[in-house]
Amino acid sequence: MKQETAFEILKTGRNVFLTGSAGTGKTYLLNKYIQYLKERDIRPAIVAPTGIAASHIKGMTIHSFFGIGIRENVDEYFLDQLLQKEFLYKRLKKTKVLIIDEISMVSPGLFVSLDKILRAFKSLDKPFGGVQLILSGDFFQLPPVSKSVREIKFAWQSNSWEDADLRICYMEEKFRQSDKTLINILDEIRQNSVSEKSMEIFRSCYKKELANNFKAAKLYTHNEDVDRINQEELKALSSEPRIFQSRNKGSKKNIERIFNSSLVVEKLKLKKGAAVIFIKNNYEAGYINGTLGKVVNFSKTTGVPIVEVFSGRKIMAEPEDWGLENDRGEVKAVVKQVPLKLAWALTVHKSQGMTLDAAEIDLSKTFEAGQGYVALSRIKSIDGLRLMGLNSVALQVDDLVLGIEQKMKELSRLNTIKFKSFSQEEKNDMFDEFIVKRNGTVKKNEIKNNKIKLKKEEGKTNIIEKENTLEATKKLLAKKKTILEISKEREISENTIFNHVQKILQLWPDFDASYLKPKKKTLIKVSKAVKEIKRKNNPEDFLKDKGIKLRSIFEYLNEKVSYDDIKLSLFFVDK
Repeated sequence: MKQETAFEILKTGRNVFLTGSAGTGKTYLLNKYIQYLKERDIRPAIVAPTGIAASHIKGMTIHSFFGIGIRENVDEYFLDQLLQKEFLYKRLKKTKVLIIDEISMVSPGLFVSLDKILRAFKSLDKPFGGVQLILSGDFFQLPPVSKSVREIKFAWQSNSWEDADLRICYMEEKFRQSDKTLINILDEIRQNSVSEKSMEIFRSCYKKELANNFKAAKLYTHNEDVDRINQEELKALSSEPRIFQSRNKGSKKNIERIFNSSLVVEKLKLKKGAAVIFIKNNYEAGYINGTLGKVVNFSKTTGVPIVEVFSGRKIMAEPEDWGLENDRGEVKAVVKQVPLKLAWALTVHKSQGMTLDAAEIDLSKTFEAGQGYVALSRIKSIDGLRLMGLNSVALQVDDLVLGIEQKMKELSRLNTIKFKSFSQEEKNDMFDEFIVKRNGTVKKNEIKNNKIKLKKEEGKTNIIEKENTLEATKKLLAKKKTILEISKEREISENTIFNHVQKILQLWPDFDASYLKPKKKTLIKVSKAVKEIKRKNNPEDFLKDKGIKLRSIFEYLNEKVSYDDIKLSLFFVDK
């Protein structure tokens, strides 16, 4: 099916399964449809099964969006608990379109649970509560991770899938790969018939040296290999290591559950120059789960890592919380740790959805059908492949998926024929009818105004993505604006701006903020107070991070210097 046809089918409001091989523009089409809906006053819910997958489409993880913690199966008791959550009630009540990306990684149990939850919150006994359901993914890619043996493996095997009455849109144009050799190999894997010619190409890629302009990511199938490579690379760095130990609260059993169900580690060793990946979402700080970067320094005051991401912006990787709640929403355990992991090497599982110029791939320990296909389909060209090994499973695909592949293609072909039988006038009526039913707008002037608003929003988003919130403050500081002026312009509290200034002066030591300096006599007073409080070393005068409490300085100075002047002075005095 062509993209234009699939896009028009989406616009009718029908439930759709958008599929096809890697690199056929599924994400591009989703983003195009998301934009179309927003222009008509409909904000779709966008989710994916993992943080990295969600980051690719600027959405949330399924578990976070639906408030279900780490569980997959929802019983009536838990469903009743969810219905009591006001934030969830408001979120799901206004959901009109649900987009789930990387559907291959969604287990049947989780898929059925989403159906149950939406029916309950919408008070409507229709599939997924009557919302338009858009599924995107390729079942030749990685299946759901499961520690137990299940009778059914994929979401498409569940009753909820059948009930959803999905229109199949099988995309066949390739956009990621322009290399015909690689396209042919990937097609052969999908047909479970890899030729001797392709095997010869693999042999020619075995441990080959890549061109200097290639920066190869390392993809391995097992965590232990990834961990080993990352530790070897860390050891090779000559800089001094820093150890970050997690702070845990709760029973040992519950704390272990947090570690087992997330990427957070109890003991994190980092060095200047280490390749890292963020493992948490923090939009305010400027990173998401899956953001890659490099440790360029450590904060002089708090010691936390300073990470430079590939866009060039710098981020303070301050500790985050990972919590575990019971069915009543009570917090039973919390792990506090720096939200980073080493990332010279990644598992194939975490690479799903990425596009790489080049990759060093080891498939010698492949244990799951589809892993080889996912790894190889990450690269743009066979020139960017350095192959470290293959085993007998590496090029296999799941027999169940092979069995439905032709059926999916045939259904897609029939959908194309049927849809093309409608006149353009009939199609336009379907498009408008869906938007109106979802309380959107079809008025041309309102759509035009929304386009303008969205462009402005996009501009703001691009600024945040490019320079994050600290850099937005830094830009205004460079214009020599006061703390109060910045606070008003950014609609952020003055206290937050003070915190920004402190971090900016740590991240960019050469940044000139001298215009903020209080009078010389004030600086001398504050400097004297700091030294005296440090000399007395009274524990009550210090914060947990060893910083001096503002109140202690304020009281030492007989309350004659304002808090704001104390805060400003602390940026410039020798502490």
